[in-house]
Amino acid sequence: PRSIWKALQFCGAERLGHGIRIIEDVAADGPGERTLGRLAHYMRDRRIPLEVCPTSNINTGVFASMAEHPIDTLVDLRFRVTVNTDNRLMSNVSMTSEMAALVDAFGYGWARLRWLTVNAMKSSFLPFRERLQMIEAVIKPGYAPLEAARGRPPPDTRPDPNLSPRLEETQP
Repeated sequence: PRSIWKALQFCGAERLGHGIRIIEDVAADGPGERTLGRLAHYMRDRRIPLEVCPTSNINTGVFASMAEHPIDTLVDLRFRVTVNTDNRLMSNVSMTSEMAALVDAFGYGWARLRWLTVNAMKSSFLPFRERLQMIEAVIKPGYAPLEAARGRPPPDTRPDPNLSPRLEETQP
C-alpha cells in the first residue's frame, strides 16, 4: 500500500494497474465482513479504477486459483474494478475468457458482467461525453437482450488455468 500512496500522491496516478494489491488494505473481520483501511477507503471513495488481471495473477503465482482471487471481494465492496487481460499472448487469454472465468469461479451473471464493462468505460481515457455515449448507446443496449433472456453466461471453455504452467516454470 505504501507504493500505491506514492503513485497517487506524488505521481498523480488516475488509475491503479495491477490494482489487486489493494486487498492488502482490506481486513477480514469474519465471514463476509470486511473493514477498509485508509488507502482502500481513499481508492473506493474517489472511484479510482483498479485494473485487475485475474488470469495473469494466477499464472504469475500471485493467487493459486481463480476461486482464491479477491476480485469478487473488491466487486462486492463496490470498488471501481475493471477486468483486463495484461499479457494476452503469454497467458493465452482474451476479455471473453477472463469474463467467462469469473462466471465459472463466482457465478457472475450478465448484470455483473455489464457492471464490470461499464466500469471499464467509465475509467477509459475518452472524453466524458464519449464515455457516456458508449455506455448508453453500445454497452447497455448490448447487454439488455442477454439480461432479458435471464440466461447465465456460457462457461469458460479454455483448459483449466491451474493446469497451465506458471510463468516461472516456463522460463529457461
